[in-house]
Amino acid sequence: MMSKNNTNGRNPFALITIDDLVPKDHLVRKIDAAIDFDFIYPIVEKTYSNLGRPSIGPIILIKLVFIQYLFGIRSMRQTIKEVETNVAYHWLLGYSFEDRIPHFSTFGKNYVRRFRETTLFEEIFAYILEQVVKAGFVTENNLYLDSTHIKANANKHKFTKEMTHDEAKAFQGELEDEVNRQRIEAGKRPFTLYLESEVKLKERKISKSDPESGYCVKGERKKQFAYSAHTFCADDGFVISTIVTPGNIHDSQIADQLVMQSKRLFSEMKCVVADAGYKTPKFIHFLSQLHLRFTQHPS
Repeated sequence: MMSKNNTNGRNPFALITIDDLVPKDHLVRKIDAAIDFDFIYPIVEKTYSNLGRPSIGPIILIKLVFIQYLFGIRSMRQTIKEVETNVAYHWLLGYSFEDRIPHFSTFGKNYVRRFRETTLFEEIFAYILEQVVKAGFVTENNLYLDSTHIKANANKHKFTKEMTHDEAKAFQGELEDEVNRQRIEAGKRPFTLYLESEVKLKERKISKSDPESGYCVKGERKKQFAYSAHTFCADDGFVISTIVTPGNIHDSQIADQLVMQSKRLFSEMKCVVADAGYKTPKFIHFLSQLHLRFTQHPS
C-alpha cells in the first residue's frame, strides 16, 4: 500500500545538542582534535583595541576560511549561507542554533583592517606544518617543485601598457660572472657577452583593477591576468613551502628562492623533483652548490 509522507516531524521539540548531530567521524571533529586554535590570539592581540564593543573572535574568522577551503565553497558569501544550515559547521565554530552567524563581509573587513599587516597566515601554516612533521607524515628525501596559475579577479581587456627589459636577460649578469670566473681560472681574458644597449625591451600589460597580477597565457592559448602559486610538496602531498607571484613570472625565476625557503625547514632534503621547465643551467648549478640532486618529473 502506498503511503504518504508525513511532515509533522518538523514541528515537535526534542532535547538534543549540536554535538549529538555531528557524526563522530566527520572532518570537523578531526580538525578540532588536531589543531588548538588558541595560538592565534597572541599573534593578533596587538591589532585589537581595549575599547569599544566586543568583536567577533579571530578564531571564528579563521575557522570560516578553513570551512570555505576545506569543503570547496566558492566564496565567503556562500560559506556563510552554508554555515547557517550546516550543523557540523556550527559545531566547529562553537555556535549554538541561536547564535547569529557573521555577515559575509566581516572577514574581508577584518583582513584589511587587522590581519593584512601581520604574519598570521604564515604562522598558521607553520603551526600546522609542524604538527604534520611531528606526526611523521613528511619525509625529507624527495621534495616536489611545481607551480599553478590562479586566475585574478580582473578584466583581461582593461589594462595599461609599459615597456620592460626582456626577462630572458634577467640572469645575464650572473651568467657573465660565472663565465668570466672560469675564463680567469683557465688563464684567459674575461669578456662581456653583450652590452647594456643591446638589452631588448618588450611591452607588458598592467591590469587596471589588479596591477599586482600578471598577464599570461594558459592552456589552449587562454589569455588572462593571474597569479602563480609556486609550491614545494613532500612525498605524501603535504605542502611545505609556497611563494605567490604575478602569473607572468617564470617558474625558474622563483625556484632558487623556494628551495632556500624549504632548505631552512628541511635541512636533510636530498633531491628536488620538477618538470623540464625548471631544468636550466643556472638552477642546476644552484642545486649542486647546496649538494642537492635534480630529478626531472616525467610529466
